[in-house]
Amino acid sequence: MPVFGAPQVMFVRGSGTELWDSDGKRYLDFLGGLAVIGLGHSHPRITQVISEQAATLMHVSNLFATDKVAEAAIKINELLEEATGAVGQVFFCNSGAEANETALKLARKFGGRGRHAVVSAFGSFHGRTLAALAATGQPAKHEPFFPMPDGFRHVAYNDIEALEAAIDPSVAAVLLEPVQGEGGVLPAEDQYMRDVRALCDERGLLMMVDEIQTGYARTGEWFGFQHSGVVPDVVSMAKAMGNGFPVGATWAKHEIAAVFRPGDHGSTYSGTALATAVVSAVIDEMRRIDAPTLAAKRGEYFTTKLEALPGIAGVRGRGLLLAAELADGADAKVVYSQLLDAGLVTNAVTPTSLRFAPPLTVTEAELDEAVAMIAEVLA
Repeated sequence: MPVFGAPQVMFVRGSGTELWDSDGKRYLDFLGGLAVIGLGHSHPRITQVISEQAATLMHVSNLFATDKVAEAAIKINELLEEATGAVGQVFFCNSGAEANETALKLARKFGGRGRHAVVSAFGSFHGRTLAALAATGQPAKHEPFFPMPDGFRHVAYNDIEALEAAIDPSVAAVLLEPVQGEGGVLPAEDQYMRDVRALCDERGLLMMVDEIQTGYARTGEWFGFQHSGVVPDVVSMAKAMGNGFPVGATWAKHEIAAVFRPGDHGSTYSGTALATAVVSAVIDEMRRIDAPTLAAKRGEYFTTKLEALPGIAGVRGRGLLLAAELADGADAKVVYSQLLDAGLVTNAVTPTSLRFAPPLTVTEAELDEAVAMIAEVLA
C-alpha cells in the first residue's frame, strides 16, 4: 500500500554504520533506521543470538513461560531501577505504538470510569494505531481518520501553565517525550519535566514517558527522562531495544502495573523467546560498551563539527539524537536528497532542519566523513 511514498533507494546490505544499495553504492547511515540501529547494522553478537535462538525456540503462547522472556524483563527492570530507584513490571509487545497503547490502557484502568483522559503535547508523536495517533499532537495526521477516539487533549510543549490548565477531574495521566523526535528533535526543558512530575504528584496523575526514540542510550543516558532527574510512573520503549528486530515494551512501577488483571491486555507475540533473547543481548552489549557515555561523547563531537559549518544555523537535541537547523531558510528536503545522492542517509525532520541518529557505535572518522559530505552539499 502506498503509505510510504516511492522509495529513492533499495538497500541490500549493512555493516556497522555502512549501507550498500542494489547497485553496490556505499552510504553512511546517519538515520539508523529512525534511531533503531543503536549498535549498528548486522552486529555480530545480535546476529549470533538471533540464529542460535531461532534454532532453539522461537515462540510459545503466553499460557506458558520461557527463560528468555523472564531474563529480558529482569534486565529491563534493572535498567529502570537504576534510573528511577523504583521496581516495576514489563509488558512486551512488537512496536512503539503498541507500547503506548499499553500505557494508555493502563492509564484508563488506573483512573477508572470517568477518569480516562490523557494529556499530551502538540508536536508529539506516539504512534499510528488509533489511540496512539489520538495521543499524537499533530492534527494533520488525525484529519484522514476522524472521528478520533475520545479522551485525548493536547497542550503546548514545555509550557507547564498550559498543562495545568488542561487538567480536570477526567484526566488520568500525562504522556510526554523527553525529546520530541518526529516533532523536530526538540528537548523538554529539565525544569518543565520536574514541574510535570510535581503536578502529577499533586493531582494524583500518572506521569508516562514515551522513550521509544530516546531510550536505550540514544540521548547520552539510558533514558531521556534521566537528564531532568524525574521518576516516571510508566515508560514505553521500542526501536533500539531490538537493534532492528521488531520489539517493544511498557514498564510501569509495580503498584501501577498491579491494576492490570489477567485478561485485561495481551498480544499473541508478547515476549516471544526470539524477540526477548535479542533484547537481552542488546542490553548486555550496550552495557559492555557503555553506550550512554559513547552517545554523549560522539554527540558532543558531532555537534561541535556541525556548528562550525557555514550553512548550519544551530544544532539541537541530546546525545546522538540531533537536528541541524539550516541557515537562511534552506529547504531541508532538497538538502536531504542531495546528501542521499552523495552517500549520506539523513532525514528532513522539519522543512528547514535535518535529523541525525547514527548508530551509537559510529566512529569519529565516520563523523568526519559525514561532516565533509554535509559541508560539500551546503556549499
